[in-house]
Amino acid sequence: MKQAQRILTVPTRGPGLYEFTDALEDFVRGAGIETGLLTCFIRHTSASLLIQENADPDVCRDLQTFFAHLATSGMNYRHTAEGPDDMPSHIRSALTQTSLGIPLHKGRLALGTWQGIYVFEHRDAPHRREVTLHVIGE
Repeated sequence: MKQAQRILTVPTRGPGLYEFTDALEDFVRGAGIETGLLTCFIRHTSASLLIQENADPDVCRDLQTFFAHLATSGMNYRHTAEGPDDMPSHIRSALTQTSLGIPLHKGRLALGTWQGIYVFEHRDAPHRREVTLHVIGE
């Protein structure tokens, strides 16, 4: 059994989905594991991780629009320590995922044809999001 770990930084430019599937494939390839599991964990409470369609960019735009509507800025939230987008970002993060598990098959992520892995940025300002990667297998 082998394992490897790394912290990956994903820069964002404000709200939206930022695909980083290629960086994950590079990490898995470098680990030399053929069969196993990759775990991704985002180290933030105002951003999340998604596996989503990567063929049509309208999917990402529609998801962003939906979540912006679902948890709007400007409501009378108590938690506004970092600005009006603070609590809506926490709500959006709570409704999505902070970690993902992706199986490996023949040294590659066992994703479907149109699936990509994204950081879903919920804050208005640019950030550098840290995602901890851990792969284990043979």
